[in-house]
Amino acid sequence: MNFSDVYPAVPCLTTALSGPLEHLEAHLLSRQTEIERWFRQQWQITPAPFYASVDLRNAGFKLAEVDTNLFPAGFNNLNSAFLPLCVHAVQSAIERLHETANRILLIPENHTRNQFYLESVATLVDILQKAGYEVRIGSLLPDLTSPLSLNLPSGRIIHLEPIHRQDSYLKLSQFHPCLIILNNDLSNGCPPILEQLAQLVVPPLSMGWSTRLKSNHFSCYTAVTQEFSQLIQADPWLIDPLFRNCGEINFMNNEGEECLRDNISSLLTAIEQKYREYEIPHRPFIIVKADAGTYGMGVLTVHSPDEIRALNRKQRTKMATTKGGQEIRQVIIQEGVYTFETWGNPPAVAEPVVYLIDHFVVGGFYRVHKGRGINENLNAPGMHFEPLAFANSCMNPDQHLAPDAGPNRFYAYGVVARLALLAAAREMTLPLPVTKSPC
Repeated sequence: MNFSDVYPAVPCLTTALSGPLEHLEAHLLSRQTEIERWFRQQWQITPAPFYASVDLRNAGFKLAEVDTNLFPAGFNNLNSAFLPLCVHAVQSAIERLHETANRILLIPENHTRNQFYLESVATLVDILQKAGYEVRIGSLLPDLTSPLSLNLPSGRIIHLEPIHRQDSYLKLSQFHPCLIILNNDLSNGCPPILEQLAQLVVPPLSMGWSTRLKSNHFSCYTAVTQEFSQLIQADPWLIDPLFRNCGEINFMNNEGEECLRDNISSLLTAIEQKYREYEIPHRPFIIVKADAGTYGMGVLTVHSPDEIRALNRKQRTKMATTKGGQEIRQVIIQEGVYTFETWGNPPAVAEPVVYLIDHFVVGGFYRVHKGRGINENLNAPGMHFEPLAFANSCMNPDQHLAPDAGPNRFYAYGVVARLALLAAAREMTLPLPVTKSPC
């Protein structure tokens, strides 16, 4: 049997693995037992978030997390073969969080026309039901006063119901949930109806984008990768994008741009030093993006601080607001990581997105974009998804194969994704910022 028959969803990596990443992946393979023991110890100290999705970039010389979403959509894009694993992971998570729970209220985003998102909600409901829980969908839509049924392209139907509050409890008509699962990232702030509930809410309200900062997450991620790299005796830069952030900024009136340009210059110098160390023949670049936000909005690729000064009005407008029209006042300045993975013929750039429930890798997909380059954000209109054929959920590499062979590359994906998940777990323990409130 050919390897490609068993692991068909392995994209082309256009750079030869003959340098630092091959060395790193060899470390991961040779120290798998030690790595898994380390993760088990970490989850005992800091339990994992309920669920997450992690965006990765594979440059051939570097494999790193570039974003982590704690309210993931896209469950409908996962390989259906791993539905049983999702079910098992949900059972594990809920038994840990609320062992007597049997009724779940799922609160999604306020989308009624985004059928891709609604298919994800339907898939998530299916996973929760197959895990043995009674599930209803409660909507935060302000004008929803009676149940609303939505027909989906897949033939499924989801039912949205208005949420009612009685004292410190949420309920639907004749339905009293034990546990509330948020699939709404609270970009527009936390509605008063969710304040100070007696019911357990996961993920916690403090992890919504009205409170959470990416710079906090990547500070935790840097600390995690440094600990992990000591374990496997590798350079943490190979899995960690360098980053900086500065104070308030307003792209429309140029406020704070001097700080931004200075930090871009300093960060480019640091990246150039690492590129020289590893003899990488590519031009470093920076990703400037909203410190709080999602949906790939408020993202800019730059190669020089001078590009900030030269931004045109269209570019400035793009960087002025993020999801829900929220004003961007803080940005994170992150080392850009090339993606040299491609999918299809003709080849289109691709990046892996790994999904986790509890501390389990449960699947993922490649985000593919035919109209974007190797140094651009792929989370943009025009993207499509290709399910990953995760070999045994990234947990069983094959040391008889090359480091970059399918199951081994997937294992590396799973390791880096779990490092990001651990960073998010630690992030959840941080004190809330004094300038923001979850509610």
